[in-house]
Amino acid sequence: MNDPVSFPAYYDDLALSFEEAWSLIAAGVTNRNSPSHMPAVGTVDALGMPQLRIMILRDVSRDTRTLRFHTDSRSIKAEQLRQNPATSVLIYDPAAKVQIRMSGKTHFTATGAVADIAWSASTPFARRCYMAEAAPGTPLAEPSSGLPDWIAGKQPEEDQLADYRPNFAALLVEIDTIEWLYLANAGHRRARWQWDAVQNSWAGRWLIP
Repeated sequence: MNDPVSFPAYYDDLALSFEEAWSLIAAGVTNRNSPSHMPAVGTVDALGMPQLRIMILRDVSRDTRTLRFHTDSRSIKAEQLRQNPATSVLIYDPAAKVQIRMSGKTHFTATGAVADIAWSASTPFARRCYMAEAAPGTPLAEPSSGLPDWIAGKQPEEDQLADYRPNFAALLVEIDTIEWLYLANAGHRRARWQWDAVQNSWAGRWLIP
């Protein structure tokens, strides 16, 4: 006799699926081994073409529906977001068998308290990449990290980093839609939640996987 199929508590529960989605998302901030620590982030370029890259999730606020990422203010993605804030974020957790797709708009902030606090909270070694002499994506004649020779392979001191603060920016992705897909041999489960600004709450519904 086959053993009965065991499903997680959220399998047929829309509210619990929503809670599990946020739990998996938030895990990426504190757990470097969580798949949500490095989600795929999509933007739209000047020609309307989607562009994807892996980014490190720095912070999550369920209250404000925001995910925080960091970038070089001179980067191509930064310019794309200045022109078109539409953003998508994709997480896949193979252990949980869950895919989470989010979409919203990015608030680009290179100055002010949010960016200043994010800059200060990052380690000196993490901030070293903002010491690159030219913008990310600048063509080179030969391979290079782009960093000045005097800092290559070294951890900078705070006073050495000060001049490079303008190259840093925080990206706050305000999420409007969350789509959930749980994979199961007996039958997948898919749901979507849309932020209702009038009701100031999330509205969810099941979808055919």
